[in-house]
Amino acid sequence: MTDLPLTRSERAQLAMMLEVSAYPKPGNVDRCHDYADTRLEHFLASTIFVRPAFERAEHGDGRIGSLIREAVRLTSGHAGGNTHFGAYILLVPLLLGDGLEGALAAIRETDVEDAIDFYAAFALTAVRMGSDDELDVNDPESIRAIRERGMTLLDIMEYSSRSDMVAREWTNGYRLTRRGADLLHEHGCGRQAIVQAFMHLLAAEPDTFIAKKHGYEVAVRTMEHAREVVRGERDIAALDAECIVAGINPGSIADITIAAIYVALGEGWQWDC
Repeated sequence: MTDLPLTRSERAQLAMMLEVSAYPKPGNVDRCHDYADTRLEHFLASTIFVRPAFERAEHGDGRIGSLIREAVRLTSGHAGGNTHFGAYILLVPLLLGDGLEGALAAIRETDVEDAIDFYAAFALTAVRMGSDDELDVNDPESIRAIRERGMTLLDIMEYSSRSDMVAREWTNGYRLTRRGADLLHEHGCGRQAIVQAFMHLLAAEPDTFIAKKHGYEVAVRTMEHAREVVRGERDIAALDAECIVAGINPGSIADITIAAIYVALGEGWQWDC
């Protein structure tokens, strides 16, 4: 590894690249398999295209909502669609705040305009909303309601945290992100540590991306299967194949893993051993 210190932007890009390149991570795109509409190249291209938004965040040039919107805009132009929306929700505060504590401080300072910008970013993606969500990103009345209620972006995340584990990271102090970083340190360096961290996080809680796409029962069953892998009772490659066939991809855990890699890199974790 180079002796030159990485900038925060470089760490964030590296975290995105390392997560998608690690394998096997059951159900997700990696170097061994693609989905029909989203390939490894799309994920890697996003790690490059997002750089200007990350650099702005690193230098404090902008607010959380506008920077998330900019990151989504920069990476939504290719045929793979937006690949990292959840990761941007986690990474932008970390870049702005230079770490977990600073990120939480920046989150507490969000306002209504951050919320509006976030919804504009949401509208650029194909991310699913929960069926019981009152606030619809495509409904002008929802935007009006946000303004009338004076809802900050933190308010939006608190509202969403019931059904979205990425939003929940904002409200619980980046709990799973911190756990993921600790797992990376615990399991050594390189690709296998990323896989181990991913599997332990998948075994910890039902992935809400799976729940929105396939239902809560499928998310719970996938979590239980991950626990069997962690205990050595199920083969990870077999679980990967099962998830790919069923279209089950733990996208929220992937986003949290990216944030965990970013944090761990800043703490000296080695990726290239």
